[in-house]
Amino acid sequence: MSIPAHELEAEVLGLPPEDRARLLERLIESFEPESRVRDAWIALSLTREAEVKSGKVALVPGPEAVARVRARIA
Repeated sequence: MSIPAHELEAEVLGLPPEDRARLLERLIESFEPESRVRDAWIALSLTREAEVKSGKVALVPGPEAVARVRARIA
């Protein structure tokens, strides 16, 4: 039995950031396993992970991030 996409999305968004990042990498890879885009996404995700771990950048909760983007484009 498959899970409806909206339920799966809600479940995934409730995962810790490192689990979401790992899932994102797997999903991107499933589209084009040997693509340059995949390699670029992985490199970017590793860079961002290092920035968070080093304290160079801070994580922002999803709703706050969306509110910031909406405020900029409004």
